Amino acid sequence: MAECGRKALSLLEAARSRYESLQISDDVFGESGDDSSDNPFYSTSGDSDSDNYIAEVGEEDQQQPQHHHHHQQKRGDKEGSGHRGGSGGGGGPPGALSRSQAEEEGWTETLQDVTVPPFKETYGPAQKMTSSATALDFFQLFVPDNCIQNMVSQTNMYAKKFQERFGSDEGWRPVTTKEMKAFLGFVTSTSVQRCESVLSIWSSGFFSNQSIALKMSQARFEKILKYFHIVAFRPSQGSNQGLYKIQPFLDSLQQSFSCTFRPSQTQVLHEPLIDEDPVFITTCTERELRKRKKRKFSLWVRQCTSTGFICQISVHLKEGTDCLATLKNKPQLHSLVAKQLCQNISGKNTIIFTGPSITSLGLFTEFSKQDIYCCGLLSTRKSDCTGLPQNMLVCSSTPAQRGQSRVMMKGSMSLISWYNKGHFRFLTNAYPPTKQGIIIKRKSGEITCPLAVEAFAAHLSYICKYDDKYSKYFIFHKPNKTWQQVFWLSVSIAINNAYILYKMSEAYTVKRYSRAQFGERLVRELLDLDDCSPTL
Repeated sequence: MAECGRKALSLLEAARSRYESLQISDDVFGESGDDSSDNPFYSTSGDSDSDNYIAEVGEEDQQQPQHHHHHQQKRGDKEGSGHRGGSGGGGGPPGALSRSQAEEEGWTETLQDVTVPPFKETYGPAQKMTSSATALDFFQLFVPDNCIQNMVSQTNMYAKKFQERFGSDEGWRPVTTKEMKAFLGFVTSTSVQRCESVLSIWSSGFFSNQSIALKMSQARFEKILKYFHIVAFRPSQGSNQGLYKIQPFLDSLQQSFSCTFRPSQTQVLHEPLIDEDPVFITTCTERELRKRKKRKFSLWVRQCTSTGFICQISVHLKEGTDCLATLKNKPQLHSLVAKQLCQNISGKNTIIFTGPSITSLGLFTEFSKQDIYCCGLLSTRKSDCTGLPQNMLVCSSTPAQRGQSRVMMKGSMSLISWYNKGHFRFLTNAYPPTKQGIIIKRKSGEITCPLAVEAFAAHLSYICKYDDKYSKYFIFHKPNKTWQQVFWLSVSIAINNAYILYKMSEAYTVKRYSRAQFGERLVRELLDLDDCSPTL
C-alpha cells in the first residue's frame, strides 16, 4: 500500500513539474516522435473539439505512458508517412497548390522584410484601483451588485412560477442579496479548497469547511441551488436561444472585460483547459477519459499573452439551436470563432497567435485587411491548407538537419517549414522571414529557427503556464444543466481576471496576496465572515 502511495505521489509530482518550467522544452517541438503531423505541442482531451495548449514537458521521464496521447501520436505518424516521398508529388492536403499553381498564385522563394506598424493602443488596466481595494472590489468589476441583484430577482421569480405549477415549497423563502453573495461564495470556495462537492462543506469528512459552514445551513443552500437562475423565462426572440438562460450574464461579463483592461499587442486565440485540473488530465488513463461525461458546449478565448488576462470569450453549444453540426467542418467553425473573437481589435495592429485548427491563408488574409497580423501553427490534418504550396506541406525524402528551415512568400505572408526531429510549419505575416531567432533547450543548448518560430514558442509557452494558474480558480461544482456549467466556468474566468488586475494595482503592494490567498479572501468577503452568526 505504501509503495502504491509513493508511486501515485511520484506521478503527481512528475505531472506538476510539466507545468512548472517557463523554458521551452525539447518535447515542445517534436522530440517525442519522429513525425510532428500530430503536433505534441497541442493535446486534445477526449471531449474537446479544439486544441488545448499543453507543453509536453519531460514526457520521457513519466513513469507511465499517456495512452490517449500516444494514440493520437500514432495517428499523426500514419499521416506523416503518407506524405513522404517527394516534394512535388501527390498526397498533399486538400486545397494545396502544385508547384506551377503556386508560382501562378505568387508564391516565391525570394524573401523580403516584413514590418508590423506600431501598436495603436495603450496597455494595462483601464481604471485605477486604490491601495485599499479588496478582493471583492476586483471581483465586482466583473460581477457587480446590480448583476447579483438580477440573480436574486430572477431566482425568486423562477421559484414563484415553479411552485405555482408544481405546488408550494414550505421550506422556501425569497432569497436576499446577502444570501446570493454567500451562495456565490460557497460555490467559489470549491476552487480554493478543492472540494469533491460543494455540499461537502457541511459534512464531517475530509472536505468539510466548518469555518464557512456557519454562514448558511445546508438546507438553505440547497433551496437556493434548486431555484437559482440568471434568466427565469425564455424570451420571445433572441439570437442565441440555446444560451438564453446565461446570455445576459455573458454579455455583461464581456463588456466588463473590455472596459477594465487593455491587452498588449500580442494575443492568442485558443480553447483553455476547462474540464479538470491539469494534474488529472496528465495522469488519467484512456479509460477514465472515456468515462467522463462529455460537455455539450465549447468555449474559446482571446487572451493577452503578456498577462494571461482573458479579453473575450465565445461559447457554442454542441447540440440544440446553436448546433455546431450546421457548419461543414471544424476549420470553418474555428474560422467563424476567430472572427467573433477578433471583431473588436481591427485597426489596432494587434498580433494574434493561433493553433492549427484556426490557422489558414484565407483567414489571415482577411485579418490583414483589418490591420490584424497573425502567426499560426499549421497541421496538414487539422488546418485548412487551401492556397498553400503543396511542396512546403509534404516531407522531403532527403533527411533534414535540426534547425533547418525553408520559406516561401506570397506578398507579406510567409510559409515556414522548420525541422526539429519533426517538421513544423508556420504561417505568418507578423515576422520577417529574413530574421533568425533562437530556441533555448535545456539539454542541448540553443537551436536556430526563424524569428516567427521563436515568437510563437515564447508566447504560447505562457498559455501553457496559464492553464495551470487558471486551474487554481476552477470551480469544482458540476451541475447537470449546461447553462449552469457555462455560468460557473465564466465566474472562474472572472476570478482569474480579477486577480490579474489585483497584481497590477497598488493594492498588491500593500497585501501581496498569492493566488490562493486572493481566492480565500474573496470567499470570506462574499460570505461576510466578519459576522459569523449562523443563519437558518
